[in-house]
Amino acid sequence: MSGYKLNEVELQNAISNLPGWTVKEGKLHKEYKFSSFAEAMGWMVSVAIYTEKIGHHPIWLNIYNLVQVDLMTYDLGNVISNLDVELANKMEELSRSV
Repeated sequence: MSGYKLNEVELQNAISNLPGWTVKEGKLHKEYKFSSFAEAMGWMVSVAIYTEKIGHHPIWLNIYNLVQVDLMTYDLGNVISNLDVELANKMEELSRSV
């Protein structure tokens, strides 16, 4: 799938369908809180396997059971793209199965 920068309407529509996601400092942003470090790491590994398949990776920070995620597309000039929304949707899907 090729990436393209989202316009403001596309971005707002995407955010309205991604609970808890916001735009922070030009990136899609969310904090996930899990019940344990093991759950947080398990989710991160599941996400990592998916990101390798699509070739698009998050900026993230893990502190015990908290994972902070920022998404943007470097290859398009550090903008929010359709690839970021695709990854955010997959993260949401995987978080429901933890």
